[in-house]
Amino acid sequence: MEVNSSTQDDKLVEGSPPPGKPPADGMVWIPGGTFLMGSDSHYAEEAPAHKVAVNGFWMDRYAVTNADFRRFVEATRYVTLAERPANAADYPGAKPELLEPAAVVFRKTAGPVDLRNPQNWWTYVRGADWRHPQGPGSSLQGLWKHPVVHVAYEDVEAYAKWAGKTLPTEAEWEFAARGGLEGAEYAWGDELTPGGKFMCNTWQGEFPWQNLRSDGHERTAPVGSFPPNGYGLYEMAGNVWEWTTDWYQENRRIEHACCTLANPRGGEAEQSYDPRLPHVRIPRKVMKGGSYLCAPNYCRRYRPAARMAQPVDTAIGHLGFRCIVHVASV
Repeated sequence: MEVNSSTQDDKLVEGSPPPGKPPADGMVWIPGGTFLMGSDSHYAEEAPAHKVAVNGFWMDRYAVTNADFRRFVEATRYVTLAERPANAADYPGAKPELLEPAAVVFRKTAGPVDLRNPQNWWTYVRGADWRHPQGPGSSLQGLWKHPVVHVAYEDVEAYAKWAGKTLPTEAEWEFAARGGLEGAEYAWGDELTPGGKFMCNTWQGEFPWQNLRSDGHERTAPVGSFPPNGYGLYEMAGNVWEWTTDWYQENRRIEHACCTLANPRGGEAEQSYDPRLPHVRIPRKVMKGGSYLCAPNYCRRYRPAARMAQPVDTAIGHLGFRCIVHVASV
């Protein structure tokens, strides 16, 4: 079944040319089109593959960086979710110390661990936030061109509104990530490392204890470190996952939730959001693209079709975002 996910002017046609100049620096035109979204050949949550149509839109060439986010914070005095104490009413029964400002940080293990338990490598760290990505004592020194992380969904919405932009739907994000390559495995083609060249920032070695850093990066990489896709977008695979506007709906159940951690404050972190079910306490959005933590031995999600659920109330160290502008709003 063909689905039109676009909210734009229906008069736009597939493959439409750019309607004038970009609405902001650093944005590229993504032409409209119909594509096969999802995959029947990988993780169950990506299936079934189905046709989707989107109209054209402008998209940030790079993920939002720490420098970009700092400009927003300085202009608005915005305080992110991870920098604020949690509301005790939202987490009945939570221990007081778990209501302190905190975020989820990756910690490499000393050796092989049970890969069925993400708590072996994710740690809830008080004092971790976008300014202190590894926790208290860490800083953004040398990281200004890296994607901002530890931003919850309400934080990225606030940035997008300030910038006069919005966030992409899952379909818009995936269409853009494919770069015009219909059915290709990756954002650049069907080989992970064509000619031995690394095309994205992922984990090489045995996750979560042995990182060979063959692509040159232990954690995030500066934006623009790897070749762009066919639309001129950088790092649409690996580096950091990216938020989309879609509420997560299960196509099929996630087999290995490698990238999320149940919120230690409590709540139903494994439930999908449904606006008809107000008792579900922690709604989840779709995140796309994989990250520097995706590894062949565990999480092959550095592909356009890959998708995972992320609780909107959780800031985590491998999730960022980029924005779009619909033509109707220019």
